Amino acid sequence: MALPERSRQVARVLAEASIAGEIRQMPDSTRTAADAASALGCEVGAIAGSLVFLSGGEPILVLASGRHRVDTAGVAAQLSWQPLERATPEQVREATGQAIGGVAPVGHPAPLPTVVDTALAEYPQVWAAGGTPRTVFPTTHEELVRLTGGRALAVADD
Repeated sequence: MALPERSRQVARVLAEASIAGEIRQMPDSTRTAADAASALGCEVGAIAGSLVFLSGGEPILVLASGRHRVDTAGVAAQLSWQPLERATPEQVREATGQAIGGVAPVGHPAPLPTVVDTALAEYPQVWAAGGTPRTVFPTTHEELVRLTGGRALAVADD
C-alpha cells in the first residue's frame, strides 16, 4: 500500500538525512502514545510524541517520551523562552502541515525550533509519527536530535 503524501514527504527527509528507519503504515490509529505503543508492542516511553507549543506566538516542537507530560514552565525557563502554550489543532496544521496525532519530527513547511526529551535516550529504539495518525517510523534519540537540529533536554519532572 502506498504511503499518504504527507508520509512520503517525511520519508524523503529521512532518506536525505540517511535515517535507515522506514515509515510503516499501521492498520489502526497510532494517534496517542498509548495507541502507538499497543500497536507496536513497545513501552509507552519509547514513543516520541510530537507536541506543538507556541512561545511568543512562534511554534515550538517538543518530542516527548510518551511516559510523561511536558513541564512547559520548566522547558521555557531552561531555554529562557517566553511561556509555552499548547497550539490549537489549526495552529499545529499551519506550522507542520500535519494533523495532531500524526505530526512527524520533520517534513514541515519550515524547520521548527525543537526540543528532544532526554528520556528517549533510555530506549535503544524509539518510534515517531510519520506524518499521519497511522504512520510511524523507528529511530533513536540521537537521530532525532541530529535530524531536527534539536536540543536534548529533560522536559518533565519524573
